[in-house]
Amino acid sequence: MSALARPTHDRVIGGVCAALARRFGTSATTMRMIFLLSCLLPGPQFLLYIALWILLPAEDKTRTAW
Repeated sequence: MSALARPTHDRVIGGVCAALARRFGTSATTMRMIFLLSCLLPGPQFLLYIALWILLPAEDKTRTAW
């Protein structure tokens, strides 16, 4: 499993679904579909997405120069 960071290239809105997809080894499209389907259920999905967007670092900020 890779580190949890928002990628710079596979973003649609904030890169949260792409980051989660990388972390759990699925495709970004699958993760986006899971998120959209979860929005049909009651709960704080949008608030969680916004919180992860704010809290997860961007991929270019997590890389170190060697």
